[in-house]
Parts: sequence; structure tokens; C-alpha cells
Amino acid sequence: MSANNDTIGKTITVAVLLCVVCSVIVSAAAVLLKPKQVANKNLDRQTNILAAAGIETVGQDVPALFEQMIEKRFVDLRSGNYTEVADAARYDAVKAAKESDTGVTLSRDIDIASIKYQAKVMPVYLVKSEAGEGFDKVILPVHGYGLWSTLYGFLALEKDLNTVVGLGFYSHAETPGLGGEVDNPSWKAIWPGKEVYPAGSMEPALGLIKGSVDAANPNAKHQVDGLAGATLTSVGVTNLVQFWMGENGYAPFLANLKAGGA
Repeated sequence: MSANNDTIGKTITVAVLLCVVCSVIVSAAAVLLKPKQVANKNLDRQTNILAAAGIETVGQDVPALFEQMIEKRFVDLRSGNYTEVADAARYDAVKAAKESDTGVTLSRDIDIASIKYQAKVMPVYLVKSEAGEGFDKVILPVHGYGLWSTLYGFLALEKDLNTVVGLGFYSHAETPGLGGEVDNPSWKAIWPGKEVYPAGSMEPALGLIKGSVDAANPNAKHQVDGLAGATLTSVGVTNLVQFWMGENGYAPFLANLKAGGA
């Protein structure tokens, strides 16, 4: 009479072997797909950078267009000067922010964007001048906390380093139909032409207001319509813009650039 195959030991053995096989398959898939995931992530970032600058990407070879039109540089936020980083192609400012040698912990009194940590060095993107010298626009990475999530995006400025070209977020988890309206093309279309700084100042004034902007208001050029029903997300967007465009963000760099330096 044959032995019973339904023993606890054999059941455990089969379960363990099945887990091992599945683990090997998942691990192999992760390794094999990693290059494609990295490529897709880079493509998405390039697409969003170009979109913030108002550059059409539909039907275009995005990597080639990016290479042709965009120059990536790195900026030391405290000095406002260009700098170099090791392994520039893999530099991740979000990860760098959490490392003691490449990031700083922000005190509550200055951390209006609620990001806790900030990289000492940030990438910036210059839209190359059609004339072949200098730049036409500057694209700056920005991020800050909304209602449910940290919003990551890009703010693009004209050559005057004050007039907004566009603002777009590529990652967030705000409520669809409310804070998620940061993705609404109609709302994003309000930003071009707005100004970050008042005349003669590097203290950012740009921000969202409750309701719609009154075009007759003298401050209208520094105001953007708030997101209906999403007060905390609106406050978060204002805070992240004013943080990154302020003295603890890109203001020293922009001041240097205006003076012909950086």
C-alpha cells in the first residue's frame, strides 16, 4: 500500500519550493525590466521639463528634442553658483536631500513647503537660445506638501527670470476633482505671464488666492486662481512656489544669473 502523499511535511516542502520559484521569477523580471523602467522615468521627466517650458512634444523624439534644446546644470543653492556633482547622470536630489553630506534638515521656521530635507545642490535646466548663445528660459524643479502628498513639478521662467512660462506637476496624490485639478490644462493655462517677484525685489509674491483673480487688482500679476474646494492644496502650492523662489531656494541663483554670473 502506497504511503500517503498528503503529509504536513510534503505540503510545506511544496509550498517552500513554490515560493522560491516565484521569488526567482519576480527577481529576474525586476532585474530585466530595470533598464526599461529607468528609461521610461527619464522620458517622463524630459517630457515634463519640455512641457513646463511650453515646448510641444507630441509626435516628437523626446530624448533627441531634449538633447537639442535643453542644457542641464547643477546649482549650489546656498552660493547660487553653478557647481559639479559626481555621476551627474544618476544624481537624485530627493535622495541627496536625506544624506548628511549632500542635504540639510530644514528648521520649521523656514520649511514652509513642508519638505523636511533639502538637497544642497539642485539640477536646473536651461532652454538653449536660438541665437546659439546664452539661454531663453530657465526650468526649475520644485516640490512641496499639499493635502495628501508631496507634489513634484517644474516651474519655468522667461529670460527675465521673473515671468512665468508654465508650472506643471509630474507626481502627486491629491484628490481627483479637487486638489488633483493642478493637472487641469485650464488651470495650468492661468500661470503663463504671471510674475514671481515685485519690481526691484527678490522676495516672491506669487501665490494662489481664494476664488478668482480680479484683473483690475494691482497685484493680479502675482495672483493665481485658487483650486475650488481644495484650500490646503492651494496653500501647499503657494508655499512650495514661495519657498523655492525665495532665499532658501533659487533666489540666490537667479540673482547671480541676472547679474551675468552663476
